[in-house]
Amino acid sequence: MLKLVKGMRIVAATHNPGKVPEITALLGGHYEVVTAGSLNIPEPEETEGSFVGNALLKARHAADLSGEVALADDSGLSVAALDGAPGIFSARWAGPEKDFAFAMRRVEERLEEIRSDDRRAWFTSALAVAWPHGPAVVVEGQVHGLLTFPPRGDRGFGYDPIFIPEGQTQTFGQLDPAVKDSLSHRARALEKLKAALMD
Repeated sequence: MLKLVKGMRIVAATHNPGKVPEITALLGGHYEVVTAGSLNIPEPEETEGSFVGNALLKARHAADLSGEVALADDSGLSVAALDGAPGIFSARWAGPEKDFAFAMRRVEERLEEIRSDDRRAWFTSALAVAWPHGPAVVVEGQVHGLLTFPPRGDRGFGYDPIFIPEGQTQTFGQLDPAVKDSLSHRARALEKLKAALMD
């Protein structure tokens, strides 16, 4: 049985040191988390056509080059009226500067261009854990909701200020972080990962 043993070191397949506290908290504080960036592991080209594919690719890359168990996530926003875009290109829509105010405007402009009133959207998070040169486990979580413009709230990150999850009246950018964490796409994926790999 594949299991994550408490106390073990896990390589987070990211170059963003700010993600370490988030991932540590998600894992309940039971593991030592280091980033692929801190181990000088280069970021792989994300060549897959799905969140699951890219999460697996990143986790396997970090695990194989570090010789340790690695965790990767790939997530993004999909808009029904835009045929699922930006989807796996969510970060790229923000440009090289990772300007999500620009990305949110871009979503709004695309909807205006096609004159669509359909505001349905969903966030997807794929989480992958890979063992060096060995097996991997990947799970996916989603949360559905509606888009709203202009953006509201300064909590969260990315597209959070334009997304109202089902059953709520506030955007992810306005909701209390504990509320957001309880119903987010990442929380749903993590529940599946815990069921699969953690005691």
